[in-house]
Amino acid sequence: MRLVSWNVNGLRACVGKGFLEVFQNLDADVFCVQETKLQEGQIALELEGYHQYWNYAVKKGYSGTAVFTKEKPKSVSYGIGKDEYDVEGRAITLEFESYYLVNVYTPNSQRDLARLGYRLVWEDLLKDYLLELGEKKPVILTGDLNVAHSEIDLKNAKSNRGNSGFTDEERQKMTELLESGFVDSFRHLHPELTDHYTWWSYMSRVRERNIGWRIDYFIVQSSIADKIKAASIHSEIMGSDHCPISVEIDL
Repeated sequence: MRLVSWNVNGLRACVGKGFLEVFQNLDADVFCVQETKLQEGQIALELEGYHQYWNYAVKKGYSGTAVFTKEKPKSVSYGIGKDEYDVEGRAITLEFESYYLVNVYTPNSQRDLARLGYRLVWEDLLKDYLLELGEKKPVILTGDLNVAHSEIDLKNAKSNRGNSGFTDEERQKMTELLESGFVDSFRHLHPELTDHYTWWSYMSRVRERNIGWRIDYFIVQSSIADKIKAASIHSEIMGSDHCPISVEIDL
């Protein structure tokens, strides 16, 4: 099974920058997208052989998630069961025969940390949601989690300490999630690998110089961690300020 995740930062714009070619080339069994910035009916994607599932934010041009899958899931649910968060279209859960896949777009704490409290509550709700699912069958969480967990996960850790995406509080929530029975698939296979990032600012030459952050993840329940065969970051793929990530896993 090859699973792919990509924050496209506006799907219509990304389609104009080669999304469909990337989609075909990566040939995922399941392809997860975040930050679609769409309302229903605003795009019609022809993805032959794939079932499409969309979760739109109530607010126009904001947030949103989607999943495209070759195998039809047993069930699909939207959100994490809390209206305050679910109106932003941030989560889709697909149930398959042997696992759950949860695609999320974690709230950004914002530059002035105005949304940090909102986001920390989300973290607790999401962890409880994943653990509840995990009692039934293994869970894979993917998406833009909007946090660089360790200093190795961003270029300039010292100067970004306390900034949105690298606060102690956000990093601690990731630690708590992992300690509750999950593994970061990329770090599981590449524990010391540096300079591998998934997001770069649009500021001049930042991506060219690889001054980035690793904030997109495949988080896998520990019970199936030994089934992870590959975890990759496709930093050569353009079209968004994020790049796609993938994991290959025997399920």
